[in-house]
Amino acid sequence: MSRALSHVVGFDDGPFRPEHRGDVDLIGALFTDLRLEGVLRGRVRRDGANATTAVATLIEGSRFRQHLQVVLLQGISFAGFNVVDIGGLAQRLGLPVLTLTRREPDLAAIRRALLGSVPGGRRKWRLVERAGIPESLADVYVQRVGLNLAEAEQLIRRLAVHGRIPEPLRTAHLIAGGIAPLPSRQRV
Repeated sequence: MSRALSHVVGFDDGPFRPEHRGDVDLIGALFTDLRLEGVLRGRVRRDGANATTAVATLIEGSRFRQHLQVVLLQGISFAGFNVVDIGGLAQRLGLPVLTLTRREPDLAAIRRALLGSVPGGRRKWRLVERAGIPESLADVYVQRVGLNLAEAEQLIRRLAVHGRIPEPLRTAHLIAGGIAPLPSRQRV
């Protein structure tokens, strides 16, 4: 029997120019079922190493923390190559973590980029490897910790009412794009 997972937070980063080398907005949209309950806002460093801590700190400081049941991430990294340790995040928070992407990530290209010129690239590549090969599920690609495949699919299908992306992630993306100094060009 699957768990009823109704209290979810979805995180996405804001858009930034390719030459940008500072902090980037990180937005969390907290939902109970399909109702937006709150918004979290933080910052992550472009190509940095603070994404896991930033997400965890925002959740831990939230008045919604005690009710949260799942963390959704728009991909495994924010602000370029600021890679989230999804296993470490799940362990720190005691919550399942699910990453989603529209398209299958090109792991070979990601590896080349990380090992080529990204600061801390070897450590970041190990985090990507530890997260596992993205799985095709409900017309998206996922990596998961603390959820079985059936639970992940049920959650995605229940929360993806306006396309393939669950509402917490879609809403976080819209908010992040709306407060950014430049328009988002990515689809959600």
